[in-house]
This record gives sequence, structure tokens and C-alpha cells, in this order.
Amino acid sequence: MKTITTGILGAGRIGRLHGDNILRMNGVDLKAVADPYADFGSWPKAAVATGEDPDLVLGDDAIEAVLICSPTPTHADFIERAAAAGKHVFCEKPIDLEPDRIRRTLATVEEAGVKLQVGFNRRFDPTFARVKQAVADGEIGNIHLVKITSRDPEAPPADYVASSGGIFLDMTIHDFDMVRFLSGAEIVEVHAYGAVLIDPEIGDAGDVDTAMTTLRLSNGALAVIENSRQAVYGYDQRVEVFGSKGSVEAFNEVPAQIRLSTAEGLRSENPLYFFLERYQESFVAELEAFFACVREGEATSVDGRDGLMSVVVGLAATRSRAVNRPVMVESRAIHSTGERP
Repeated sequence: MKTITTGILGAGRIGRLHGDNILRMNGVDLKAVADPYADFGSWPKAAVATGEDPDLVLGDDAIEAVLICSPTPTHADFIERAAAAGKHVFCEKPIDLEPDRIRRTLATVEEAGVKLQVGFNRRFDPTFARVKQAVADGEIGNIHLVKITSRDPEAPPADYVASSGGIFLDMTIHDFDMVRFLSGAEIVEVHAYGAVLIDPEIGDAGDVDTAMTTLRLSNGALAVIENSRQAVYGYDQRVEVFGSKGSVEAFNEVPAQIRLSTAEGLRSENPLYFFLERYQESFVAELEAFFACVREGEATSVDGRDGLMSVVVGLAATRSRAVNRPVMVESRAIHSTGERP
């Protein structure tokens, strides 16, 4: 197996997660991590070079692939710099918050001829992958409805919300991608509602903490996504796809598959607490898929267009909530590069 030398830009929570996973992978060598604000005290310095300057990664000719885990405003620039240096790129979502900026970045990637994968890890979750398989194999017939429930266990700080792009571009963006992934269709119309029911400071920051979004898809099916920033019982992640022959559902993952039955009633475990626990397998699987594409010269399964579409839909949802009516998704985003969720 060919060993791929890689580097990471951004050593926060997700960067550290990916770094720890890479250090346990066969065929991948993590050479350097750069972040101007990180505390590298716990990183294995004997194996990994660390520092503030991104050129530690981007300027090293031995590094073949780069993971971009830095703040959102840096993503597009780092992708372009990595592509110009001939490095393959894995980038956390979103690529940028402006569709035209994303398009320019994707053009740079295409011109450079490098791979780009966007970090929509839920596609690689074994449970959701089985739902997708049931749909693709025709087990539930023609799709009529997609329902996604996505609720975080606690709200983020208001200062994070202010720079995140809002709930539809920060949180629901994963659910928009899942609707496209599970249905095999594009989202053509969005009607989004929002409320501030958890933390008034989130409202003061210009966002909402509770949302309901209805979607119309290009295959005629409908979808609904419900979001909350605070589910007191844990990380609530459920999916159902309903069709002409039946339905397929994915339920919450729990620490132990037990149910306690007593005279007082029935009890089961709460869901896993948050995304690091719930999607642990998917974070490993998405990187394995990325490095396999680099190694074998194959196209990535979650590419730049998927990153573009999620942002375009998120912006449509943001506008829909603001004007309180359905909004059509930008048609050129859907049709300019073909329909391939």
C-alpha cells in the first residue's frame, strides 16, 4: 500500500479528531499540523511537526494531501493554495458562505487536477449508509417523503453563532446534504421557519435556535427537517425515507442496546451525547475513503459540487425565513453541472 504523507491546517476539536484518527491509520503519515492559536502540548511531537505558519504544511513538497480544519473564512483560500501546490484536499464544511467564491475555488481545483472531498461525514455513517442502500435498491419503491430530525444536546455560545453563518449554514447544512444523499434528487424549493426558544442571546446575534424546513425535490418528493439547538436528553439524530412500497428508518445510537422493564415502567438509554461520539465511525470512514481516492486516482464521492449545493440551499433557507415564504433554489446551481447528489 502506498503511504500518503499528509498535513493538517487547524488543530481545534475537529482537527485533533482527524489527527488522532490518521495516527492510527495504515498507509497514511501525518507529517505536520499548523495552527496559529493551538496548544500543541499534547500532540506527539516526535511524530508530527507543529507550528503556527500554514506554510509548514502548504510549503512542504513531501506532503501530498492536506486536511483543512481551520475556521470557515480560511477554507477557500487554503483550498486554492493547496491546489496550486499540487496537493489533494479534504476540507470541512462549508467551503465558503458565498456561492460565487466557491465556484472560483472549484475552478482552481479543477485546473490543478487535484482531488477535493468535503467533510459531510454523515454519508459514511453505517446506519445512514444502510438507509441509502435500501432506497437505491428499490426496497421502499418510489420516494414520497424524507424526514430528518437533528437536535443538538446544547446550544453553542452566542459569539460562535454570530460568525457561523446561521443555523441553516452551520447546522442544517448537514441535513440538506443528507436529503440530497438519501433521495438521490436535488432540492428545488425551500420554506424555512425559525424561532428563538432556548437562548435569547442567539436571537440577539441574529440567528434562531429552533427551526423547521420543508423542501420540494426534483423527483417530486417532499422532505422535512426539524432542528433544535438543545435536546436535554442527548444528540437526537433520526431519519426516515417513506415510499410507495414502505419506509426505512434510522434510530438514535445509544451506549447500550437495553430496555429495562419494571413495575414503574420501561426505560432505555439516552442517545450518545454529541457528534464526536455518535459519528465516530463515520469520521474514520470518510478519511479512509478520501485517502483511497488519492491512492487509486478515483473521484471523491463527496465533491466540491456537493459543498456548493449545501451552501446554496442553506442560503435559500436563510432567505425564506427572513421573507416568510418559499424560496426557489438557484437553478444554475442545480443544472449547470448536472444532477448528481
